[in-house]
Amino acid sequence: MPDVEVGGGSAGARRAVGPWSATAGRLLLGGVLLVAGALKVPDPAAAVRAVRAYQLLPEPLVAPVAFGLPVLEIAVGLALLAGVFVRTAALSVALLLVVFMAGVASAWARGLRIDCGCFGGGGVVATADTPYPGEMLRDLALLGIALLLARRPRSRLALGGAPPAHPRPDDAESPVPLAISENTRVR
Repeated sequence: MPDVEVGGGSAGARRAVGPWSATAGRLLLGGVLLVAGALKVPDPAAAVRAVRAYQLLPEPLVAPVAFGLPVLEIAVGLALLAGVFVRTAALSVALLLVVFMAGVASAWARGLRIDCGCFGGGGVVATADTPYPGEMLRDLALLGIALLLARRPRSRLALGGAPPAHPRPDDAESPVPLAISENTRVR
């Protein structure tokens, strides 16, 4: 009889699906960050406008944040896509998303009419062009994925990471040698 848990699904099925779910989350977050950073690099003036539009930072910090943020997004995105330093990268994404959501919430609460600048562009826009609720929901969903990935970073198709914590005897990489001795009977 198969090993079935109350609530549906076997432990083996969860072990098989978990790493693939983490892979999907890792690739999604990495892709979003890579694209967001890459779209900002060609137009640094727009990045400065976007950071300045939030009216949160002192002027001497606007340019360093505007130039550094795309580099950080690209670096973290590449780490996630490659599957290296996954927990650290996921926690970095979570921190960035909390800061982004605080900035958007602040702009929304103060009645600023700005484009978030998340994927390039940014600056003052018409009132109808400020989809703050959608931006907050998107970032909240990405935050959830980042936190889940930080909790369970083990995924497939990754360059980094450790072998499975609890290898099963049927695993090809099992540290337990499967040998037949002269005292073993085969039926």
